[in-house]
Amino acid sequence: MPSAERPVVKAFYDPATSSVQYVVHDPATLRGVIIDPVLDFDESSGATATRNADAILAYVASAGIGIDWILETHPHADHLSAAPYLKAKTGALTAIGAPVADVQAYWRQIYNWPDMPADGSQWDHLFADGEVFLIGGIAARVMLSPGHTPASVTYVIGDAAFVHDTLFMPDGGTARADFPGGDAHELWRSIQAILALPAETRVFTGHDYQPNGREPRWESTVEAQRHENIHIAGKTEAEFVALRQSRDATLSMPRLILPSLQVNIRAGCLPEPEENGRRYLKIPLDALSGEQG
Repeated sequence: MPSAERPVVKAFYDPATSSVQYVVHDPATLRGVIIDPVLDFDESSGATATRNADAILAYVASAGIGIDWILETHPHADHLSAAPYLKAKTGALTAIGAPVADVQAYWRQIYNWPDMPADGSQWDHLFADGEVFLIGGIAARVMLSPGHTPASVTYVIGDAAFVHDTLFMPDGGTARADFPGGDAHELWRSIQAILALPAETRVFTGHDYQPNGREPRWESTVEAQRHENIHIAGKTEAEFVALRQSRDATLSMPRLILPSLQVNIRAGCLPEPEENGRRYLKIPLDALSGEQG
């Protein structure tokens, strides 16, 4: 029989990228997952490090949690994924939503990688919409949540929904929808599906940009999002789309989008070392000028 449907959620906030990483586990069985881990990267020096991932591993070890999955909500444009490092340390399987193939097909053209498979085979598993799996004794369900990207997913684990770049905290609104393949109408529909979950469902977001300088926060509820989210509460779809498109037109591209996506569309794998033993990132020039408007 499934255990109580309330997983333990431990958040790890990365100030450098305003990202929130999660360890989610079943307290009855001590089986768990890691969601959206961050590889430390300094773009000015090119240095990588595993401080975020090692903090996660230290927590997992101290709590006696066995990690079964490393889950990505989408290919991130603002940080490099630490999934391969954590996979090597834990033996966990990596997974993402099946529409990642569409994102790969677009970005491999940008990076001129015609031979890179665009079928999601870089991950151990691709989730379909509605797919259910177990974390210990707690049921987890996958909801495709396109809009921010075509490959965005929400993981509903017991009474907790991990929405990443779909909803922010109510005072932060919602995520942008102007990346390649993004769509504000789809984002609205994805948000409505999340808001149809039970009112008491805990909602965990993947970023917090600290509106008005407050301390970082990442947990709300469906009820709070319905009534307090500044981009949603009291708005029609047309009003939301107009707001979202107007706001997106003012935003610059994330500073790490080009380093991040060439790593993250390959499940977080860094480029192979060249003959001198060094790895190199590839930065396509002028590739995103059209997307910036």
